[in-house]
Amino acid sequence: MNFLGVLVGIGCIITSMMLEGTSPGILLNVPAFLVVCGAAFGACMVQFALPVIIGALKCFIWIIAPPHINFDAQVELLISMATTARQQGLLALENSIGSANDDFTRDGIQMVVDGVDKESLQALLENAIAIEQEKLEPCAKFWETMGGYAPTMGIIGAVLGLIHAMTLLERPDLLGPAVAVAFVATIYGLILANLISIPSGNRIKTILGEQALYKMMTLEGLVSIASGENSMMLKRRMAVYTGKSAEGG
Repeated sequence: MNFLGVLVGIGCIITSMMLEGTSPGILLNVPAFLVVCGAAFGACMVQFALPVIIGALKCFIWIIAPPHINFDAQVELLISMATTARQQGLLALENSIGSANDDFTRDGIQMVVDGVDKESLQALLENAIAIEQEKLEPCAKFWETMGGYAPTMGIIGAVLGLIHAMTLLERPDLLGPAVAVAFVATIYGLILANLISIPSGNRIKTILGEQALYKMMTLEGLVSIASGENSMMLKRRMAVYTGKSAEGG
């Protein structure tokens, strides 16, 4: 659905051009693409370290295939673990490690099995969440920054195109098309900024927020289990995150 929004936006632009009688083919301009996309990316390379750039490119995949975050399934796992811990003891939770869908949950369960006290467990997991957020937030910032550079690069491309058009003043038949092509770079810059880069950065931030909330819920559930709370109390804690009542959930 996220990537579909990009296609809808570009599709509307192309459709409006066709309704006005302008050929969409005029937008196909390799030099303009290189000036805008290449130069904007190069500017970001100056600002960000290589690991951040690689991470940003990996996070961009989330726009096409966002990570699946299932709060309800996680709550069911935590409640099942709480029941097992009350009936068989914390050591029995070792069998639940393989049922976890992410490393954060698996590491947390292992800590509970190893007998880490609840204060240390909470501190360790909170630290893990904070560090991951610190590592991934620059990836979102990368795309937002590219969205800031792209329109400027589009202006540079337009100026370069106009310089080329000025050399055709003695050939009026070529001057008009050359001027039209000059402004393609501006369109590229605006599309890259407002349909791809900035929305992608914001979407990545949203996903990071969802992941952090998911892990905070998991943290609270694991601390509850380590404290020996019963499944009903755990349901009440989880209801804050899922929006479902403990009695109805």
